Amino acid sequence: MSPFYKAAHTSTKAGSRARTGIITTPHGTVQTPAFVPVATKGTLKGLSPIQIDSVHAQLSFVNTYHLVTHPGHEVVKNAGGIHAYSGMQRTLMSDSGGFQVFSLAKQSRRASVRGDEDPMLVKISESGVQFRSLFDGQLIEFSPEKSMEYQIDIGADIHMAFDECTYNGATHEYTVESVHRTHGWLDRCIAYRRDHSHPTHIQFLYGIIQGGCFEDLRIESAKHLRTREVDGVAIGGVSVGESKSEMRDQVRWISPYLPEDKPVHLLGVGHMDDILDLVAYGIDTFDCVEPSRLARMGILLMIEGLHGPLSQLKWSELDMTKNEFKSDFTLLPIPQTILGIQPTYSYLHHLFKQKELLGYTIATVHNLLVMESLMARIRRGIEENEI
Repeated sequence: MSPFYKAAHTSTKAGSRARTGIITTPHGTVQTPAFVPVATKGTLKGLSPIQIDSVHAQLSFVNTYHLVTHPGHEVVKNAGGIHAYSGMQRTLMSDSGGFQVFSLAKQSRRASVRGDEDPMLVKISESGVQFRSLFDGQLIEFSPEKSMEYQIDIGADIHMAFDECTYNGATHEYTVESVHRTHGWLDRCIAYRRDHSHPTHIQFLYGIIQGGCFEDLRIESAKHLRTREVDGVAIGGVSVGESKSEMRDQVRWISPYLPEDKPVHLLGVGHMDDILDLVAYGIDTFDCVEPSRLARMGILLMIEGLHGPLSQLKWSELDMTKNEFKSDFTLLPIPQTILGIQPTYSYLHHLFKQKELLGYTIATVHNLLVMESLMARIRRGIEENEI
């Protein structure tokens, strides 16, 4: 098999670290920069695997915590892994469960205010984290070793090391403790993978940069990962409540310390303006639920100027639930071969007003086609040194 990552072109534009490259896994190649649609529970909501292929999605993200709570990692393993179980025969990433340390902690803080007896996050310690299952309320333990076991069983091609996603507003003192815990957990993930790799399926591991809103800790974490045996690097703990400006700062601080010979993933970020700005800092892949989530709300992402200079790109959103589209017979730019029809704005408006599930599918296909068009244009822009 080809090397996991190979850089293709690095922009010569002053101050830019933008680059194109190729990620190669047993389930295909990924041209980067790339957008990663999120298939949380082993499905990209509203789309069949064939439809996902038709929008040219190169890779997707599945959520380890949710797959462990249901149907269970053993079920997915016994089915032959997540590719066989879901029918998604493309490169897949799995998260570690670390983001749930952040998201369920928020629920737990709310629970303590309300006086609920069973917060979702029970305990964080050096050994790991105890959660309550969103499915049945049972206690689940995640540790670096358990996270790796679950991810190996689930069978995604790219795994994330177990980390603590520091909440926005955490003190410097707490963030120091959290970053060092994340670094210690990474070493345990590396050790577990070394001793328990999949017997037949080559899988890859990303370490995660943390550090909250503190420049010194972000840089410390980025430097630390350069010394560790990982196949790629992910940036975590961004876009968790801070402003876009603050989020960009967190990526800018560590840009000079990102590896040149490994892919870099930005966790949970994928708005069009974010992608266009952040590829210049050396980001290769972006995952975000927003395009598909907006689609299920009836919101179409629109982009203009793909054939002109990147600096003149314009994006907007159309709300198909508004009555102004009731008699608008403009055709959506979706090839008829994908859905068997080429729907109009009017028809999509009708589907959303009547809560017909086909509307979710049409809008999701549209939004993902837009994201893939954007990424293709960005790759061309890097090759032409526009970024």
